[in-house]
Amino acid sequence: MNPAGVVAAVLNRPGSLGPAAGKLSRGMLPLMALEHASALEAAQAVMTVRGASYRSFNLVLADRSGVWFVRNDEDGRLDLVTLEPGLHMVTSHDPDDESSPRVARHLPRFRAAAAPMPPDWGAWPVLLADGAGPRAASLSVPGEAGFGTVCGSLVGVPAQGRATWLFAAGRTGNVPFSPIT
Repeated sequence: MNPAGVVAAVLNRPGSLGPAAGKLSRGMLPLMALEHASALEAAQAVMTVRGASYRSFNLVLADRSGVWFVRNDEDGRLDLVTLEPGLHMVTSHDPDDESSPRVARHLPRFRAAAAPMPPDWGAWPVLLADGAGPRAASLSVPGEAGFGTVCGSLVGVPAQGRATWLFAAGRTGNVPFSPIT
C-alpha cells in the first residue's frame, strides 16, 4: 500500500508456483503499481507490460475509487477486469471462482460474517486463521513441502480517512495481526 491509498497484491495462477528461468519476478508488479497515484493508473501501467515476460499471475489493485483485477494467463495474455463494489475473493483462480476450493469453502463464510469496520475487523482475523479442512481449501496452510502461509494482511481503504493495514508476520492464527503505519 502506498501513501495515496493504492493497494496492490499479486498471486500465482495454478501451476505457476515459484520462479522460472528467463522470466521476471512477479513480485516487481505490485512495486511498479504502487508508483502510481491511483489504482486505475496502476492497472493501465501494468497492462503495458509484456505478459510473456512473467509466469502467470493474478494482480489485484484497489483504492477508494475502485478495484481492478489483472490476469496474466499461461499464454502471457493480459486481461483487465473492473470488480463491482462488494465482497470478492481472489485466489490463484479468477475472482469468486468456485472451482477454487478456497473460494468454494470460504467466500460464503466471509459473506455471512458482518462486514468489518476497521479498526474493528470483527470475525475476519479468525476466518483468515482457518487451517481446518483439506489443504487446498485452507486459508492458513502449514509450511510443508515448500508451500505454506507465511504472512497475512487485513487492509481497509475507507471512503474517507486513512487506510489501515494490519499484518501478521507469520502463519495467520499463530501470529497476531499488528498495525503497519
